[in-house]
Amino acid sequence: METRIAIIGIIVEDIDSTGTVNDILHDYSMYIIGRMGIPYRDRDINVISIALDAPTDIINTLAGKIGKVPGVSAKAMYSRLPGQDA
Repeated sequence: METRIAIIGIIVEDIDSTGTVNDILHDYSMYIIGRMGIPYRDRDINVISIALDAPTDIINTLAGKIGKVPGVSAKAMYSRLPGQDA
């Protein structure tokens, strides 16, 4: 299956939603290359960046599920070209 490299940017404004976001990410852990979380205490939010190597439909599904969590925003950005089969 053809995969792409992508980044999903996540902003968690409702700290109570952190557990739900982590549960969703755990379900997709096989596709995650790396993860970086930055607590921004001045604004009481968390900024998370997820690097993925996955089929486009998996990336879209993950970003959609995260974006539907209350108090959470998510946006995916893709590499220009599809990657090689993993």
